[in-house]
Amino acid sequence: MKFQEYKGLDLTRIGEEVLQRWKNDRIFEKSISTREGKPRYVFYEGPPSANGLPGIHHVISRTIKDIFPRYKTMKGYQVKRKAGWDTHGLPIELGVEKELGITKEDIGVKISIEEYNAACKKAVMRYTDVWNDMTEKIGYWVDMQDPYITYKPKYMESVWWLLKEIYDKGLLYKGYTIQPYSPKAGTGLSSHELNQPGTYQDITDTTVTAQFKAKEESLPSFLQEVKGEIFFLAWTTTPWTLPSNTALTVGQKIEYVLVKTFNQYTFEPINVILAKALIGEQFKGKFTEVSSDEELSSYKAGDKKIPFKVALTCKGKDLLGIRYEQLLPYALPYQHSENAFRVISGDFVTTEDGTGIVHTAPTFGADDALVAKQASPEVPPLLVLDEYENPVPLVDLQGKFRPEMKELAGKYVKNEYYEEGKAPERSVDVELAIKLKEENRAFKVEKYLHSYPNCWRTDKPILYYPLDSWFIKVTDIKDRMFELNQTINWKPKATGDGRFGNWLANANDWNLSRSRFWGIPLPIWRTEDGTEEII
Repeated sequence: MKFQEYKGLDLTRIGEEVLQRWKNDRIFEKSISTREGKPRYVFYEGPPSANGLPGIHHVISRTIKDIFPRYKTMKGYQVKRKAGWDTHGLPIELGVEKELGITKEDIGVKISIEEYNAACKKAVMRYTDVWNDMTEKIGYWVDMQDPYITYKPKYMESVWWLLKEIYDKGLLYKGYTIQPYSPKAGTGLSSHELNQPGTYQDITDTTVTAQFKAKEESLPSFLQEVKGEIFFLAWTTTPWTLPSNTALTVGQKIEYVLVKTFNQYTFEPINVILAKALIGEQFKGKFTEVSSDEELSSYKAGDKKIPFKVALTCKGKDLLGIRYEQLLPYALPYQHSENAFRVISGDFVTTEDGTGIVHTAPTFGADDALVAKQASPEVPPLLVLDEYENPVPLVDLQGKFRPEMKELAGKYVKNEYYEEGKAPERSVDVELAIKLKEENRAFKVEKYLHSYPNCWRTDKPILYYPLDSWFIKVTDIKDRMFELNQTINWKPKATGDGRFGNWLANANDWNLSRSRFWGIPLPIWRTEDGTEEII
């Protein structure tokens, strides 16, 4: 065989000549046909979406993926390589909604679902020619003539078959839980979507240490003797959830104190309860500790220093069952409101930050919902009935306060949800903080830098929201998955043992549902009362 000699190195021309020879001589096809009857190594591509243009990261990933089928081919295997197109999902829907100038709420109103899906189907294969050209130019061998396409019935039916297998094994169920939810995308998110790079971002929020006024008649004897109003202090980085508070959670074994002091905004005398370990955190700056009641009583409004004195100590278990006045009485739970607004216990309470007393809103926190359900009697979430008599939280699916919130009704709970340039100067967090200050219900208001999850598709904050969804019971099989993961020869090893391995070890049940129109429908038929279902 005679090899061509090159006098100069023109890599572009060499690449074009090699590609042309592969094409003329059908080298890719021959690499498969000449190994008929040999051991098989099957490669299905993790499919890209053709509604967007390829980038350099696609070139890099395809180059890496191409190594393994080529290596197996050289080892004598017959390697069939099937291309695919990911045609469903949020990016396609968001792109189409932007093109049509609509939001999710307009689907079925301004445009029919059929028309919307037709627009998605048209948009999703827009750049296939560009993708095919890039694939050929980088020498990536994959069968682009017969790809699998996720909107085709053949593919969807294969997913239905898998779901049926999972259902028959008792691993598919419907649950009503607090889930990560993206108001701007209009859908719930799975736990692995929250683990996407860049999801958690450092943001500065308005925080409130709120004063919850204890009801005198419910106080234990050792607190009955205290003169003046008694307040529980609870800290939150999400003041918009305070109208939905229905409990305060303490740690039974944590040591708490009652402190005599003055409110820094109203200058009124107050008695506050918080964890002993967090006195230094809450009483810093303008506060100064004193040892006598005389020093306390000498305080005057406007003094540079605010005195405080620790009056007594107790354990968290001594506080259980105490009732308090609703902090922001916009609405009551539609059911069992008599069991709301009391102190309960929870194992998750710590003294690492805050006050050691956790503001508990079961509609907007997974831990909150669990501890409220475990309480006896159960603490109700703050749900109200909508116009169809359905129980709903005080925040709607768009991230806006409902009409029950009166002066705040219709406002987004996060300023990031407003269209560019339309966000108000004061967020609802700030408005609520001002209201609490004026009503002697805010002990401290300050800015706080912390990490908060954003939707990886819209780059807008997510909410933890009550949704009913279908789940795969990953918790039943995660130990086996983790065990099998240990048998994989990961390169580098930290790839499998690190982030991915940790995620497997702590995997939650997988939220399979998406509140969208362009996707694979779940083949589940269920009676209204939920007693019968078939897949």
